[in-house]
Amino acid sequence: MKTIDKIYINGEFVTPKGTEYFDLISPTTNEKLGQVLLGNPEDTRDAIAAAKKAFKTFSKTTKEERIQYLKNMQTSIEKRKQEFIDITIEEYGGTFQFATNSFEYMRQSFISAIELLNTYSFTKTMGQSEVQMTPVGVVGIIIPWNSSNGYICGKLATAITAGCTVVIKPSEMSAQQTQLILECFHEAGLPKGVLNIVNGLGEVVGAEISRNPDITKISFTGSTAVGKMIAKEAVNTMKRITLELGGKSPNIILDDANFSKAIPMAVAAAYMNSGQACIAGTRLLVPESKLEEVKTLIKNVVSKTIVGDPKNETTAVGPMVNKKQYERVQNYIQIGIDEGAEVLIGGLGKPEGLENGNFTKPTVFVNVNNQMRIAREEIFGPVLSIITYKTEEEAIEIANDTTYGLQAYVSSENHERALKVASQLSAGRVQVNKLGHDPMAPFGGFKQSGIGREFGVTGLECYLETRVLIQ
Repeated sequence: MKTIDKIYINGEFVTPKGTEYFDLISPTTNEKLGQVLLGNPEDTRDAIAAAKKAFKTFSKTTKEERIQYLKNMQTSIEKRKQEFIDITIEEYGGTFQFATNSFEYMRQSFISAIELLNTYSFTKTMGQSEVQMTPVGVVGIIIPWNSSNGYICGKLATAITAGCTVVIKPSEMSAQQTQLILECFHEAGLPKGVLNIVNGLGEVVGAEISRNPDITKISFTGSTAVGKMIAKEAVNTMKRITLELGGKSPNIILDDANFSKAIPMAVAAAYMNSGQACIAGTRLLVPESKLEEVKTLIKNVVSKTIVGDPKNETTAVGPMVNKKQYERVQNYIQIGIDEGAEVLIGGLGKPEGLENGNFTKPTVFVNVNNQMRIAREEIFGPVLSIITYKTEEEAIEIANDTTYGLQAYVSSENHERALKVASQLSAGRVQVNKLGHDPMAPFGGFKQSGIGREFGVTGLECYLETRVLIQ
């Protein structure tokens, strides 16, 4: 059993002043893996003070200096690839496939940031004026548990590209993952105070980051409910905010699609990261005339979807992160049944032989309408709702009838038709006939899925302020 009793402030591993421990529990077995000593508000203020001091000099570094730091960080994590994969599987319960993809996402964060720095001009001419893009200041970064180190790398790489310093609050459930990445970043030799990480609870460390006047910007990924709380607190000191929040992503399969290709892709979109993904395509919109064909294909694909030990390379769905999340998913399955939806496959309870972990059966509902709670609320587990439509226009209307707008999906054999439909969807990103990620394109949500964007030039400029010199 491992005890993590250090946080990272001003370039050093230090013992927190906080005294509360948090148990780290395996999602796969529910056995205790270790514990982490949590920081308190004073630890957080110390980290913010270190970042504020470091900002004075780091904000003046050259492109070349920042590129070298990014290269150092990339090199450090690449040396420990297998450890990152192993700890993601053990601590989070992420499948081997997810953990491997997550590592590549981490690595790509630095590659993309270096590319961006090589091409971005921090000084522009607009009208008759010189426009200077300057680093916003000390950035508070608050990270969820469903892709902890991926989010840390993406946000940190952008902050360094901009010339900002950071204070990060990772999920307390990801402490072993955080410890590993901290060791890498310490080896990378960042100037003292540029990177600070405080393990702690959201209502303690996160709250201090949200209200502290020396934090200039907050970048948060997590639930819409928590995002609203952060935004309310941030406005008191006029912090800049980037919020990447919840989703209830629609997946429209048009009537001319190749269903034998589109349905397996739809299942993959719904069950990615074991369903614990804000971009999961959990509302599947299919033509009413094709429903019976869809049901047959779906049952065939889902019945072959392997649920089990996340270490196995063939496992597609691993455990929920903890008992609370497992119970949340079970509760939503019961809600769907109570609402009158029909369980096509899956349902309540744990798969046979997996009773010790937080495993849930990959579940598909039919006879769902878009007003049901299972169609409107983010479940964050492997639960897919199938909704039928009569016309293309109705499909678009149903897809957009949601408080969210993070991601959407469209499948059609006619690519131009798919693009036309995609262009009418209220979502920050639409996957057209594929599942993919473009690290140089902006990502973020419409409506209650967030504020601001991440990645690429648009994401970078969320970490910059605009100064205009009229001469």
